[in-house]
Amino acid sequence: MDVDARLRDLGLELPTPMGPGGNYLPAMAAGDLVFLSGMGPVRPDGTLVTGKVGDGGLDLETAREAARLTALQLLAALRAELGDLGRVRQVVKLFGMVNCRPGFNRTPAVIDGCSDLFVDVLGDAGRGARSAVGMAELPFDIAVEIEAVVRITA
Repeated sequence: MDVDARLRDLGLELPTPMGPGGNYLPAMAAGDLVFLSGMGPVRPDGTLVTGKVGDGGLDLETAREAARLTALQLLAALRAELGDLGRVRQVVKLFGMVNCRPGFNRTPAVIDGCSDLFVDVLGDAGRGARSAVGMAELPFDIAVEIEAVVRITA
């Protein structure tokens, strides 16, 4: 699959990957797996989507869009690591964290914003195992943080 062509067909452009917020690497290849560090939602203007989801905070659609923006960051970091997204064979696992208020339990619906974009871009290879959990706090008050494990060709 020509992932770059698919991105163009969808009218998507990958952003410049956001640098790490600490002493770690955005991506680390180990054999045929690439481990992507947790990333957050960066708008095209470079600002972060911040705030808590639920009950007077961010609504579900805003949170889903934040997860979608995070998916673009993950793909950008993956491209920076691999040079070519055509090497992606399978998204193995996503771990999605949602900065939410007590009582918000629709975290899977939020992280669907990331999963849906991965499937749109990568087809069936974009669908893998996944966890979606609520957190009391996330770094820099970002709305979502998502990490991934991806299987690649050598």
